[in-house]
Amino acid sequence: MSKENPLAVPEREFILEALEQNVRLDGRRADDIRPLDISFGEEYGHVKVQLGKTSLVVRISAEVRKPRDDRPSDGIFQIIIELTAMASPAWENLRSNDLEMYVSRIVDRVVRHSNALDTESLCILKGKSCWGIRADVHVTNYDGNIIDAACIGVMAGLLHFRRPDIEVKEGQVTVFGLDERVPVPLTITHRPLAITFHIFHEGRVMIVDATRKEELASEGHLIIALNTTGETCALYKSAGNPVSAIEVVNKTALALQKIKEINAVIDKALQADLSKRAKRDRGAEAAAENDR
Repeated sequence: MSKENPLAVPEREFILEALEQNVRLDGRRADDIRPLDISFGEEYGHVKVQLGKTSLVVRISAEVRKPRDDRPSDGIFQIIIELTAMASPAWENLRSNDLEMYVSRIVDRVVRHSNALDTESLCILKGKSCWGIRADVHVTNYDGNIIDAACIGVMAGLLHFRRPDIEVKEGQVTVFGLDERVPVPLTITHRPLAITFHIFHEGRVMIVDATRKEELASEGHLIIALNTTGETCALYKSAGNPVSAIEVVNKTALALQKIKEINAVIDKALQADLSKRAKRDRGAEAAAENDR
């Protein structure tokens, strides 16, 4: 179980008084997100996300599996989120806690249930074989706003990932290595992300990308998940003071702006990785020609 310690009363009061004056401890405005850095590893689908002091690693993997009996023409997509003592002393290894289950449910709803990944494109042989795509999310440091960071990591990983090419002959599936055939990108239908607003002072103050201490001092939160075209993918409001419909509309417009900014960071990171790989491949080809 989570053993998160509550804030000391003076610290909580200080945070609340500062927010009432539109001041945050790290100097940001209410609608500012922390610096976001996205980097990719050597393997396709391996991504590191750094959002302020919150960091996580996502690894996308694929294997040929038997499809589910009730969805014979679909592939399988799973998102697994792991919160361990590495990220916070409040968490225990190999034991789920309420936060882990909540984050898993929200991220699954935002990404998988919104059909961001076209699972029909993962079908190989109807009722016999399909691709199983798995996204493993490991939080390496926790300083608030895991849901938004996890959505960023999973979507960046899916966009970056390449599965092995295959060939089907007489009902037999042959999977080719990455050095045998050019790997195949996944079919992404849209790009949903979540923006979490934490609520203070009976709904009069709402901030984005809260730190851990801000989360502990908050009265609740509102999660708005959208894609880049502004379609709503999910909307969650935790228990606590109500938020007016007008405020939800206003925060949705702000969320769309932030999601477009985040997607621009993802695109920039993807392009930088693509350029790095192209440069490395050209260097390898040149070395091979010299050897010949």
